[in-house]
Amino acid sequence: MDPFQVGRRKIKLNWSGKRVFVTGASGFIGSHLCEALIELGAEVTAMIHYNSRGDWGNLEYLHPKHKTALRVVAGNVEDSDFVNRQIRGQQIIFHLASLIGIPYSYMAPLSYVRTNVEGTLNVMEAARQAGVERVVHTSTSETYGTAIYTPINEAHPLQAQSPYSASKIGADKVVESYYRTFNLPVITIRPFNTYGPRQSARAVIPTIISQALTQSEIHLGSLDPVRDITYVLDTIQGFIKGAEANASKGETVNIGTGTGLTIGEIASKVLSLMDIKKPVITEEQRVRPENSEVFELICDNTAAKQKLGWFPKYSLEDGLQMTIEFIKGHIHEFKPSQYNV
Repeated sequence: MDPFQVGRRKIKLNWSGKRVFVTGASGFIGSHLCEALIELGAEVTAMIHYNSRGDWGNLEYLHPKHKTALRVVAGNVEDSDFVNRQIRGQQIIFHLASLIGIPYSYMAPLSYVRTNVEGTLNVMEAARQAGVERVVHTSTSETYGTAIYTPINEAHPLQAQSPYSASKIGADKVVESYYRTFNLPVITIRPFNTYGPRQSARAVIPTIISQALTQSEIHLGSLDPVRDITYVLDTIQGFIKGAEANASKGETVNIGTGTGLTIGEIASKVLSLMDIKKPVITEEQRVRPENSEVFELICDNTAAKQKLGWFPKYSLEDGLQMTIEFIKGHIHEFKPSQYNV
């Protein structure tokens, strides 16, 4: 019997002692997810990308009690043998490992195919062989491209407007195929733009905050694109509820607030909360190629509410304020004068 379903009745998953494997655990969202899973009582194995420094990335920010509770393994999702060995004996998989920088995907598209498509294939095959109870796969709203209609629901066509988004569409289709072919118990969570503490300056909100603290001007790309931004703790609840959902196997579910703001409006909001007045400048090197820019992403989160029981809880003001305070405390880790691709 599927442990997540008895008829159509939802079963509250008992996380205590669950053997959970998280790829991309050292990333922004992955580190928050590991933290939340430990608090729920899960036995978490955190897979990070190997580096010779023994650096755990964003997991270094965790409280010592959380770090002690983690089992950390360093490797690469492109190595199928490694992934197979690590997933053997696990019960629930959260797959977040991915190359995500859109500008860098213009420079190194093959790396994105290898990590995002082949890496996802390796994780799905390892999960199939291990007979896991559930796989939660991470997509992105970038797969929709510029909106044909808003708000965007899960039926919206997929449009590859960058090598990054193409690789994520490929990954999503690999996951879909493993559900349809092998009945792998997967759900794909498709977050819209997530922000919060620990996010790198590759993303727009940390870029705004770090420059506001240190530079005389704020240098950004285009200010006109519309984004639906979700605080990271809300996003990870979408992942957890996706693992708990009883009737959403094989489905994709959007996670977002349902409200859109232009990049310019986001910058104004951040500067207002920081009580800083500085000019915001569009810098040409930060502007995407015209046909690659995604101009409007606003989430229709109806399915998340109805199927997962998910609702965003954090206000924009509260989320931005917590992000500002984090970056203030870690500004030495940023390079505000440098364009991070």
